[in-house]
Amino acid sequence: MQGAGNDYIYVNAMQYEIPSPETVAREWSRPHTGIGSDGLVLIGRSETADFSMRIFNADGSEAMMCGNASRCVGKYLYENGLTRKTEIRLETRSGIRTLFLDVTDGKVRSVCVDMGIASGFREMHDMGKYRRHGLALSVGNPHFVIFTDDVEGTDLEKEGPVLENDPAFPDRTNVEFAQILGNGRIRMRVWERGSGITEACGTGACATASAALYRGLAGNETEIIMDGGSLLIRITPEKHILMTGPAVKVFEGTIEGF
Repeated sequence: MQGAGNDYIYVNAMQYEIPSPETVAREWSRPHTGIGSDGLVLIGRSETADFSMRIFNADGSEAMMCGNASRCVGKYLYENGLTRKTEIRLETRSGIRTLFLDVTDGKVRSVCVDMGIASGFREMHDMGKYRRHGLALSVGNPHFVIFTDDVEGTDLEKEGPVLENDPAFPDRTNVEFAQILGNGRIRMRVWERGSGITEACGTGACATASAALYRGLAGNETEIIMDGGSLLIRITPEKHILMTGPAVKVFEGTIEGF
């Protein structure tokens, strides 16, 4: 499934046991010898919410949260008959998130996720080889947002891994380069922690919108335009981040020999 081009492999862990998800994520995420993806998502039971989600990046590391994946989980649960709820509480490593499903004729057209409240805003200067100035913050996982006048000209492949692994980020970080376009629109490109360049990042879109509001560069509702598509981010007066976007099933099948 994919959300704005951010593609993961989804497994119903309530039905299929995955004994070593770290290894499986690496093997299945390889495009030539596996399936090819940004990582692996396991959908499971929860004692504190309706369902749970675990995310493993393409390098096998476990992620705290993924906004695009959470939308796809909502679609999977509803369209596979695992729930009839259109408001689903989902347990993640960064806490419980609430999914609001937009359903038409039995199909989930889009999903809005309450991503919680951004925290830990910290201005950081002279980061990496190119001495970038950006804003570090958390939306359940760490992000470093850099505003630039030329997001397309940024060498994400070179700068991304340097910033992700900078000693200032002991747990590594996701990296977003963002350009204010005006009229509530922001162009963003992302280097994801553990996955590299991806088409989109839901938490990255939330972090970028939050950073823009914090800096006074945008209002409380923004369209974040990424390589794989756009997400609408709205920040409520109570500071909750509401992320709305698509969830698309690409294909399903079986894989052997793992």
